[in-house]
Amino acid sequence: MEWTQVDVLTTSEAVEAIANILTEQGASGIQIDDSQDIQNYQKADETVVIDWDEIKYQQTGAKVIGYFPQDVFVTEALPVIENKIKQLAEFGLAYAPGTVKVKALADDHWATAWKKYYRPVRLTRHLTIVPAWDDYQKVQTQEQLIVLDPGMAFGTGTHPTTRLMIEALTIIVRGSETMLDVGTGSGVLSIAAKHLGVKQITATDIDQVAVDKAKENLALNPIAQDVTVKVSDLLADVEQTNVDLIVANILAEVIVPLIPQAWAKLRPGGHFLTSGIIADKLDLIIEQQTKQGFIVDQQLKIGDWCGLIAHKPAVNESNQFTAQG
Repeated sequence: MEWTQVDVLTTSEAVEAIANILTEQGASGIQIDDSQDIQNYQKADETVVIDWDEIKYQQTGAKVIGYFPQDVFVTEALPVIENKIKQLAEFGLAYAPGTVKVKALADDHWATAWKKYYRPVRLTRHLTIVPAWDDYQKVQTQEQLIVLDPGMAFGTGTHPTTRLMIEALTIIVRGSETMLDVGTGSGVLSIAAKHLGVKQITATDIDQVAVDKAKENLALNPIAQDVTVKVSDLLADVEQTNVDLIVANILAEVIVPLIPQAWAKLRPGGHFLTSGIIADKLDLIIEQQTKQGFIVDQQLKIGDWCGLIAHKPAVNESNQFTAQG
């Protein structure tokens, strides 16, 4: 089968937004080459397992690459993609240069591209992301594997925003929680949460195509077989209430309308974990969360990306911002 490769040159700040644009227009897989990757992995100390001398990587800015199957009419989609990229400026995202290039790609080249750029990555002491094709062997008995096929959905779970969310989950999860995973994408956060001890999870994404892709990844991980995935615009179509935990790794502009929905779904004392927040949007999200009534407990940061740990006050608990860097 022939594939079409669409390359977008952009900034590290805009990679998630552009990846979502390409996915919405029919990309079956997304590859991100980000010049910040080395910096982010080096900060992980002993968790680094990528040999950067073996692969080429983006020296400045970032490149988001979308792979489109032959049944997608890319010529028709290109003007939409270019227009949506330009609209990112309205959300305060610097995307320049935002140039788009297209080329044909044979099926065997597609497979080679994925296997060249993705390797097992140790995210925490106990969680390692492993590409589905890799015959990875555990280094330690307590190591837990998150198996992903990067061709199925946006990202491989190693982007700083995902790492921030997994760090937040590691801090908050105590076991047996109920959780809502908003904009689940590859399903990586649901899989990680199950490894950490979360009991019941409902994950959502914006359309059926995205949900089906998440289900494929969840099926690769036996521990996540019982995760429910459904189509929902944020939490609008989710019936559960009084849940212990809500996680969302999405753009700051999308977090804003999610805040009142999360408030309504959480139990008193429940936690709201958010990531995908570029540094200059952090104050906005803190303001909106505290305005709703959330108490922001902690800020997390990798490079220009931020995450927040907040909670809905328990009965008789005052709302006072106590964030710690």
